[in-house]
Amino acid sequence: MRTDAGRRAVLNDITTDLADPPDFALAAGGPPAFDARTIAEHAREYPDLAPLLLPSVPVAEAYRRVFASVQDHGWKVRATDAALGRVEAVATTNILRFRDDIAIRIRADGDGSRIDMRSRSRLGKSDFGTNARRIHAFLKAVAAA
Repeated sequence: MRTDAGRRAVLNDITTDLADPPDFALAAGGPPAFDARTIAEHAREYPDLAPLLLPSVPVAEAYRRVFASVQDHGWKVRATDAALGRVEAVATTNILRFRDDIAIRIRADGDGSRIDMRSRSRLGKSDFGTNARRIHAFLKAVAAA
């Protein structure tokens, strides 16, 4: 999706839940909440980004899948809380070795689970779609687990 000027929106903080984004509460120094401009640009740029719903998968099993997938992706775990359904990690990009912060939240959703994710670049004003691609790939891997 493009902005009115025909360019990509300048975003470096991407989430599956704009109304209640996962925060970085477990590890100190998390980013601030989204402002109205960022929410509007995010919604325009990534309308297909959504939580992963796992019907009939209990939260404990969803948490296990999430944690295993974080490890499979080679991300450095910063903090976890199974009781809260939270995992925070750091991903490092392959080429330039930039570090991006990740927060994953697992909640009950009826008889199943809902997984929300946030990925934020530490440097720069734009991530050129890296965080959205990371979220899509991660949630796809968890769904396939």
